[in-house]
Amino acid sequence: MSVAKLKKVIWTIFKYATLLLAIFIAVLPLVSCVITAFKTPEEYASTNVMQLPQSWTYFENFIQAWKQANMATAFRNSFIILVFVLFGSIMTGSMLAYVLSRFKFKGNGLIRNLFLFAALLPGIAMQVPVYQIMYKLGWINSLPGYIILMCGTDVISIYIFIQFFENIPTSLDESAIMDGCTYFGVFFRILLPLLKPAIITVMILKGVGTYNEYYMANLYLQDQNSLVTVATSLYKFTGPIGNQYNYICAGVLITMIPALIIFILCQKQIYSGLTQGAVKG
Repeated sequence: MSVAKLKKVIWTIFKYATLLLAIFIAVLPLVSCVITAFKTPEEYASTNVMQLPQSWTYFENFIQAWKQANMATAFRNSFIILVFVLFGSIMTGSMLAYVLSRFKFKGNGLIRNLFLFAALLPGIAMQVPVYQIMYKLGWINSLPGYIILMCGTDVISIYIFIQFFENIPTSLDESAIMDGCTYFGVFFRILLPLLKPAIITVMILKGVGTYNEYYMANLYLQDQNSLVTVATSLYKFTGPIGNQYNYICAGVLITMIPALIIFILCQKQIYSGLTQGAVKG
């Protein structure tokens, strides 16, 4: 075997070994979660985390997780938050991107740089002034206040929409304006339908982040009975004397079901939006 072929074989082995290792690391927590979710409390206390349960038909953990974590209310609140946050982020992000990409005025570059600077700041470092603002406005323990906060902390979507706008020729705008269309008509009737790939990309990024958001939901939605979300609902199974991981794992699997269903039903649109989003810009 020549040296070139030997190097190619070694590189192929290394490449696939690395992929297998990455898959193992990614799948291991999920497998452990599935195994633990079907164990009885006695099995959980007496077996290791990777030992299979005696029966795969033990669903009491799922029932208790649903009831004790108040997951019906959590799913309702998370659905309401997702709908309004996605709508608000898409509309505000696309409108701001439309203004910044189509209108040249003094301070345009400064505004873009300020948005970039805001995106580079760690969110945890800004929580003290943000909390003070939320408190002064009376938006602590307020679902509308939390929704506005989540809509206002989205900078990445603005840059995604800007990149797409810069790949749409301005001749479309000029032709529509010459035909008597207003700027709002140009945006809603002509440009917004062309932003479907960008909208799908923003919905994926923002939707996943909002659905999994724990820190701010726990900080600003402190009423864990009526304002609980999917991400904070499983906090009921943690405490100073220990964590009930059999219930937590069952709850985690329950929270994964909506995302899995959406992915299966919309995977064609998701892949299309992500691939087109990768080509733009």
